[in-house]
Amino acid sequence: MDISVFGVGYVGAVSAGCLARDGHRVIAVDVAASKVRALNRGFSPIVEPGLDHIIFENVRAGRLSATASVNKATRASDLSFICVGTPSAQNGSSDISYLERVTSQIATALRGKNFYHSVVYRSTITPGTVENVLIPQLERISEKRIGKDFGVGYLPEFLRESTAIHDYDNPSVKIFAAYDEITLERLKKINGEHNVPYVSVDIKTAEAVKYVNNAWHAAKISFANEIGNICKSMGIDSHQVMDLLCCDRKLNISPAYLKPGFAFGGSCLPKDLRALQFIARKNEVGTPVLDAAMEANEIQLTRAYNMVAACMKRRIGLLGLSFKAETDDLRESPLVELTERLYGRGFDIKIFDPNIQIGKLTGTNLKYVRSRLPHIGSLLCTTLSEVLDYAEVLVIGNANLGREVLPLVRDGTAIVALVRIERNRVSAGVYQGLCW
Repeated sequence: MDISVFGVGYVGAVSAGCLARDGHRVIAVDVAASKVRALNRGFSPIVEPGLDHIIFENVRAGRLSATASVNKATRASDLSFICVGTPSAQNGSSDISYLERVTSQIATALRGKNFYHSVVYRSTITPGTVENVLIPQLERISEKRIGKDFGVGYLPEFLRESTAIHDYDNPSVKIFAAYDEITLERLKKINGEHNVPYVSVDIKTAEAVKYVNNAWHAAKISFANEIGNICKSMGIDSHQVMDLLCCDRKLNISPAYLKPGFAFGGSCLPKDLRALQFIARKNEVGTPVLDAAMEANEIQLTRAYNMVAACMKRRIGLLGLSFKAETDDLRESPLVELTERLYGRGFDIKIFDPNIQIGKLTGTNLKYVRSRLPHIGSLLCTTLSEVLDYAEVLVIGNANLGREVLPLVRDGTAIVALVRIERNRVSAGVYQGLCW
């Protein structure tokens, strides 16, 4: 394939070199004359292990060249990768001025091109930027129509400096998006060379996943540092602790818990998080990450309450009360906390949870629920139908019950889902998901 790569920084230089190495004819484009000269002489414009050799070999083989001419590169290629920088503005937003400039230049070049061209963005950009800003700009300036005369896609990059070539060749998964079938097929062709699974998503999702990845990495680093500070204050080897944490691939390093939904609770997480915060305070160690975890949990509780209250109806049916499905553990259950807040504000509530029978609760479980919901006996129902017949608003806090009742809900009943039951169902009309 004939490919142009705009922006010869870390992402662009590595992409251009690796694409040429894989057999494509690549034209790299940059406004910096020094980068263009260096690349045409076979030298890497950046410091990255292994890239000098790749660039030298492919310039010599005639598969890789560089230019400052946007028009020349666009007309000589089938697909353009846009890899220009999107630095932070003073208010924290992404500065997309470089992106808009190169988009404008490519659009101008497309006016005189009669062959279908694909524009694929790799720059990190706020979700919605391609659809709301860049596609309209391409159409307006080129005087052509997307899907008819040109295509657009987005391919987020996950390249780490100093290991970028290895990351390029060994991704865990390829994620890309395309507005049109031709661009999608071109991306499949390029990415199919690495024999790794790929996932095709909509453009906004592809834009978002890059931010989410980096935020997750930043959160992990800050969490590890915070644990390190606490461990040091107690004379514990923090690296050994974190090595042991990473040994658990079932819960710790896994998809477990990484599903948006309701607040956490139960007999372990809140209690142990508070204990760790106490230890840190005692040893004069700051814990902003752990503190934020508690604050974020409170935000989910408040969000759930506000969604129920926004329905403007008084009769509430709650499905599930324990902190987790298929258990009778009510200790620090966020559903108990939500019920308490609703009850305290005068809402009429009926609850169904097949695992909760007051007469069978014992020990700290019974003590906890009596301290938080002393009137729980009057709220619990023995049958599901009793709650369904009563509720004007149905709050689903148990996925198993939710799957059972969704087909049975009366028309007009508002639904607030705190757990996601059907992946293809999003908030619309009387159905509102907590964060989907």
